[in-house]
Amino acid sequence: MSHEHHHHECACCHAHEHEHRHEHEHEHSLKHQVALILITAILLAVAVFIEHRLQLPTWQLLLIYLVPYLLIGHDTLKEAVEGIMHGDPFNEHFLMSLATIGALCIGFLPGAETQFPEAVFVMLFFQVGELFEGYAEGKSRDSIAHLMDIRPDQAHVLRGDEELTVDPNQVSVGETIVIRPGEKVPLDGVIIDGTTALNTVALTGESVPRDVTVGDEVISGCVNQSGLIRVRTTRDFGQSTVSKIIELVEHASEHKSSSEAFITRFARVYTPIVVFAAIALAIVPPLFSSSFMAAFPTWLYRALMFLVVSCPCALVISVPLSFFGGIGGASRRGILIKGANYIDILSHVDTVVFDKTGTLTHGQFSVTAVHPDSCDERHLLHLAAHVEHYSTHPIGAALRAAFPDEATDGCEVTDVEEVAGQGIRARVGSDLVCVGNTRMMEAVGAQCHDCEQCNAAGTVIHVAINGEYAGHIVISDHIKDDAASAIARLKAVGARRVVMLTGDRQEVAHEVAQQLGLTEYHAQLLPTDKVERVAQMISQRPGKLAFVGDGINDAPVLARADVGIAMGALGSDAAIEAADVVLMDDQPSKIATAITIARRTLGIARQNVWFAIGIKLAVLLLAACGLATLWMAVFADVGVTVLATLNALRTLHVKM
Repeated sequence: MSHEHHHHECACCHAHEHEHRHEHEHEHSLKHQVALILITAILLAVAVFIEHRLQLPTWQLLLIYLVPYLLIGHDTLKEAVEGIMHGDPFNEHFLMSLATIGALCIGFLPGAETQFPEAVFVMLFFQVGELFEGYAEGKSRDSIAHLMDIRPDQAHVLRGDEELTVDPNQVSVGETIVIRPGEKVPLDGVIIDGTTALNTVALTGESVPRDVTVGDEVISGCVNQSGLIRVRTTRDFGQSTVSKIIELVEHASEHKSSSEAFITRFARVYTPIVVFAAIALAIVPPLFSSSFMAAFPTWLYRALMFLVVSCPCALVISVPLSFFGGIGGASRRGILIKGANYIDILSHVDTVVFDKTGTLTHGQFSVTAVHPDSCDERHLLHLAAHVEHYSTHPIGAALRAAFPDEATDGCEVTDVEEVAGQGIRARVGSDLVCVGNTRMMEAVGAQCHDCEQCNAAGTVIHVAINGEYAGHIVISDHIKDDAASAIARLKAVGARRVVMLTGDRQEVAHEVAQQLGLTEYHAQLLPTDKVERVAQMISQRPGKLAFVGDGINDAPVLARADVGIAMGALGSDAAIEAADVVLMDDQPSKIATAITIARRTLGIARQNVWFAIGIKLAVLLLAACGLATLWMAVFADVGVTVLATLNALRTLHVKM
């Protein structure tokens, strides 16, 4: 085993352990917070009782209130001090510490009332807000952690005559693993023995099981439902689909949306302004009064309220949480969004461009008609299948599938030659057979003719034997069941322009577009032409453009679009790498779902922004008129944060 591979395994194991530890710590800290809040609330009630029953000097009262204050506020005070030490003093912890210390001190000024209960209550309620934030973030993580459930814990590998149960990291490529009913598929591979149904719901959001048998690929993260299968692994654990998906989701939060990035910048500038405005509010008005010391406590109290109200917690917490929840909600539907910035873009999409093959159609060709001229159907198929024996093209595969006996009929195939842009010629026995398009037929002097019976949506393959035209075979690709409804749904959610691009013939493109209800399509395009078309469309529109491809040959266009969406990416590395949004199953209708989720997420984030700013402004106006209390200020900060956080949780639940 190479040093590099060993290092990768260690990293994977470490990530797995770290994740379990993180979950455990999160649960423990929430319980700890709840206990602290309850004890503080009891101690605060005791302190208020003592204050009203016993006439104690102010400094003694301060000592009594300091017990619950320090119990609940020690973390906040520590964070504030750390911020100052690291040169980043202006955070919400600093604002809260400043406001509450001010409230504790105000009672020592001549003619001022003590504000000890308020100071403890501000800190207590701030911790309640933090508790809700922790809970909401935990819920969002759980939503994404359902994806982590696809992570297999063990693999049964056959080594020699025995079956060993090992960590999936310890299985090499090419080894044979055994998967029993009810177990997760630990690594990507190919079935070498057995038949079963696979449940792909964790990956695709679809509950219909997929039947697989010998020769079929299986993807890690699916659940084996019915039969025992033996699988030869094709990737190690670090490279398997399940690892890639988990890595994607874990790093999604690194790509900030423009709203999040704005709020982070806004908080950095806004907080110092608030602090200096509060200092000015405490000092400047008393300077204009007849007695500075008489007016100072009143204005200091208003400045403290101003500090509490101005704390940007609600925005700083709820907006990123909304996007995080949106990513989690989408992943439940088998839609992987690589970052919050793509939620922003998706919500503004008004042009959707589709690749045809593998996206709107299955990309699996089959022979739909055989029209011989000078021989029978079987002989025509037999010759074409032999000539295409070594072809890697899907059309070659379709011809071989239509005549499966070609490998065993003893015919000798020699002098195979591929002619670029025309087709393939080869000698089958003593005959020279040419299989290709009309240009190839013209080149060998065979008189081919158009077929009136042929469906325009098929690709026509002509065959000539020793320069004589022998007939043609029609090969068709099938349109996906939900492709037409996907186009209709996109128009319903406000996509003003839906376009299909294809390298196929004009007639084929026209037929598919007609069946799908598409008015705009462009045919006979090379991959570079597709990039140019997309660039041209982007320059024509103010809205955003999404390109949808199957991710295998569409990487350049996926990268050029505002948002690249890869279809049917179950196991397609190229798609997972190149696209910004990955649809884990093969359904084009999920694109409208993704746009709807993005718009709803952005809507919830906006509600939080306007709600938080509106309440804060109202309380600030009341405070300026002397009508607000510190309790109101606490609601305007922490109460709003709690409500905004709970609102952000709605992004997790996708109804559709």
